[in-house]
Amino acid sequence: VQLQASGGGLVQAGGSLRLSCTASGFTTDLPDIGWFRQAPGKEREWVSCIGKSDDNTRLANSVKGRFTVSRDNAKNTVYLQMNSLKAEDTAVYYCGANTLGTCPRVEWAIDYWGKGTQVTVSS
Repeated sequence: VQLQASGGGLVQAGGSLRLSCTASGFTTDLPDIGWFRQAPGKEREWVSCIGKSDDNTRLANSVKGRFTVSRDNAKNTVYLQMNSLKAEDTAVYYCGANTLGTCPRVEWAIDYWGKGTQVTVSS
């Protein structure tokens, strides 16, 4: 089982990025996926999650109205579209999978983690 986050980079404030989380090795459908981020010197925090259908999504208050999450089951990929980025969005972003069918919003609900991707927003 492997998760790979990608799409990070350097962007100016107000800009956009789309992160991808591609899964491989799962014997069932793409599981519920959570996005978390960790800024320098801070604890990892939850950003978003998506269940097995697009109508089961959750976003942290800090990103509501700016970020959206979606999935393409045919590509085993979940996307985090990040618009109107702010300097405080700078962090390493991680995706993780929950195999029990729970839209994961806490770290302990993650069964498998992917390596992070760096997002840097310059002000």
